[in-house]
Amino acid sequence: MRKPLYKVEDFDYHLPEEYIAQKPAEPRDSSRLMVLNRNIRTIEHKIFRNIIDYLKPGDLMVLNNTKVIPARLYGRKTTGAKVEVLLLEKTHEENTWKALVKPGSKLKKGAEIKFSDHLYAKIIEHNSDGSRIIHFTSDKDVWEEIERVGNMPLPPYIKSTDVPGERYQTEYAKIQGAVAAPTAGLHFTKELLNKIKEKGIEFAEVTLHVGLGTFRPVKVDNIEEHEMHEEYYEVPAETMKKIREYRQNKGRIISVGTTVVRTLETIAQLPEQESYMGTTDIFIYPPYEFKLIDALITNFHLPKSTLLMLVAAFGGYDFIMEAYKKAVEEKYRFFSFGDSMFIY
Repeated sequence: MRKPLYKVEDFDYHLPEEYIAQKPAEPRDSSRLMVLNRNIRTIEHKIFRNIIDYLKPGDLMVLNNTKVIPARLYGRKTTGAKVEVLLLEKTHEENTWKALVKPGSKLKKGAEIKFSDHLYAKIIEHNSDGSRIIHFTSDKDVWEEIERVGNMPLPPYIKSTDVPGERYQTEYAKIQGAVAAPTAGLHFTKELLNKIKEKGIEFAEVTLHVGLGTFRPVKVDNIEEHEMHEEYYEVPAETMKKIREYRQNKGRIISVGTTVVRTLETIAQLPEQESYMGTTDIFIYPPYEFKLIDALITNFHLPKSTLLMLVAAFGGYDFIMEAYKKAVEEKYRFFSFGDSMFIY
């Protein structure tokens, strides 16, 4: 059996807890930016709005337009006991969702939950992975009620409770379905996006609904044995047309976030089509030959995470681990509300 090049512990690094950002930078584009040139292996320290200096006419920036839903709901059982529900993904049945529930052991099949005077749910199935299938009912519009009573599902490492919901959405979020934000996009303001356009850089959009699996730890020593969660994606015909044009003209394709990388590298492995939609469980780790990505904007990711593995595959393992060590030394802010890097 072939020995894997890397193990999970190869992607570990020391991170003091105080460097985990609890609130986003204000304004969005005032976060720090580490700029990595893969060819000459240089590291520069900038502010995110300086990203425009590294972009040039002929570049295509690809954004993930997914929108985070208010997926965390608090309710009560018929006994009055408190219940927390975290929506994971919609099923094919109307008003029915796959969800995590707490306390799971107390919520059997058939249990009913009240979230408001107008919104109720019943547990209709237990899944082998510990999740539940729950069906919502309401005397009003079910989705409007979920939006009214639901809360933004901030990651478990963010303890701050007074973060405005819109700060966990990108400025270009439009298609609802994610339970975690594509965080690389959180640094863009409308003004910065306009300045980038004015410089002659084009934009294209894909949709990948980020699932909670994005925070799931890798529990195997051999990373090749790790099974990725599936996420729904769409790449419209307009985006495919732009990608093909830019490829032909040798323009750079710049991915805003790892979710865009996973989407584009998924379709790069499929037969050529006008547009794409489906689910992907692609797992990118070094060594990997990228087919559609020339540059990447991304945040600083959790130790031993699949996202760090993807970034190491793109930037080069040694260079990325050196950059992370430097980021800790320079007191960068980490994770969802933290600072970012541009790798080209």
